Amino acid sequence: MSIAEPTITVITVCYNSAATIAETLRSVASQTWRAIEHIVIDGGSTDGTQALVHRHGRPGIVLVSESDDGIYDAMNKGLRLASGDWVGFLNADDVLADPCVLTEMVVSAQKTKADIVYGDLEYVVRANAQRVIRRWQSGVFIPAQLRRGWMPPHPTFYVRRFLVQRIGGFDPRFRIAADYDFMLRYLSAPDVKVVYLPRLMVQMKTGGVSGNGSLRAILQRNFESYKVLRKNRLGGLGALIWKNARKLPQLFR
Repeated sequence: MSIAEPTITVITVCYNSAATIAETLRSVASQTWRAIEHIVIDGGSTDGTQALVHRHGRPGIVLVSESDDGIYDAMNKGLRLASGDWVGFLNADDVLADPCVLTEMVVSAQKTKADIVYGDLEYVVRANAQRVIRRWQSGVFIPAQLRRGWMPPHPTFYVRRFLVQRIGGFDPRFRIAADYDFMLRYLSAPDVKVVYLPRLMVQMKTGGVSGNGSLRAILQRNFESYKVLRKNRLGGLGALIWKNARKLPQLFR
């Protein structure tokens, strides 16, 4: 590919996702930006997920189906296989908001010479994508805000692959907040240009691992997020409180 046509690797991790993955696959296949490598890391599904990947995915889609040690182990497999200039993740029950998302991401990156691009996300009802539960409007990146719990939505987070080679993948010691740790490490890295794309990039259906609303999941997520903040030297309990408080206004947008 020429410099004017960077490739984008989209990584989708799934397990027994036959009920939702077709829509995810079609949202990638319909993108107006054609230089896309779509890698699907399947945990050995038994519900026909693999057949749907080939039926609804892009021509040449890469499918790996084998057991793994959890979602972040699978994501790391995807990173090791990625060959694109840019890398991002799309969950198996989420969709790119419209066919122009990745084109606008690339255009924004080229204009600004960005190393990281992120945007906005909506949480929608699984059975009715027209019903929005929460709007996550990220806003412009301000490094100091990392100490006040700020973070962008991971499914909108695209990074140049050379950064992956330099900074690394997901820390498997975290079972539910490794994506938070991943983004903090990249956003805190020196000499990295971060750009906000002010548009809806992804619709996320409720019910994912980190979106589990049970008390146990909430406690585990907050405990791991606290450990992530401490690991990255970005505060502790105060930053965690800010992180949770930031979600409240999103419910009313």
